[in-house]
Amino acid sequence: MPQVAVCQVADCAYNQDSTCHALAITVGDGTHARCDTFFTFPSKGGDAAATGRVGACKVSGCLHNVGLECQAPGITVAALQDTADCLTYTMR
Repeated sequence: MPQVAVCQVADCAYNQDSTCHALAITVGDGTHARCDTFFTFPSKGGDAAATGRVGACKVSGCLHNVGLECQAPGITVAALQDTADCLTYTMR
């Protein structure tokens, strides 16, 4: 599972110091490469000893997507407009 190398979405409940601490995230809603695991919460969560990984990707049109699994060596997540998006997304 590829690592979430950088997460620039500071207000995500799983983000601590630009590091994702969700054990695994899901990317995409079928058409858009957003981080479906993103949400805000009054306190931070996740496993502080772990760095998040991509558990599933539902954007089949991405160059890195093989069988709904991300094959990129790592991804970057950032806030674009009102969503947390996978910046590693590359259209086929």
